[in-house]
This record gives sequence, C-alpha cells and structure tokens, in this order.
Amino acid sequence: MARPWISTVTALLSGFLTVLTLVTRDWLEVTGFDPDRHSGAVEWGLVAILGAISLVSGAVAGTRWRRAIAST
Repeated sequence: MARPWISTVTALLSGFLTVLTLVTRDWLEVTGFDPDRHSGAVEWGLVAILGAISLVSGAVAGTRWRRAIAST
C-alpha cells in the first residue's frame, strides 16, 4: 500500500517545484548555485523536467490507487 503514496508524494512535490520555478525563477540562485550565470536556461530545463516527472508520477499514482482500491 506504500507504492501509491510514494507516487502521489513524488507527483505533488515535483508539481510544487515546477510551479515554484515558474513563479520564482531565481530560487536556484538563492542557494548559491548559479550554473547559467542568470540566463534562466537551467530554470527552464527544470520546468520541463519537473513537469514531466509530475505528469508521469501522477499517472502512475492514479493507476496504483485504482489497483489498490480494486484489490481490497
């Protein structure tokens, strides 16, 4: 029963970070890490990667929740 929760938390966390990156594009520089020297390229890459992770994790979570409910 832990697998649906793991997928759900992963989807929510990556979705939150996607929105955070869209709203506050310089949050990565606040940590002291600035690989693109303020060009924003890394942040747009993060949006793409985190958005994809969120969508896939959400789909997996939905499937796992349906299976968990059906098996009970």
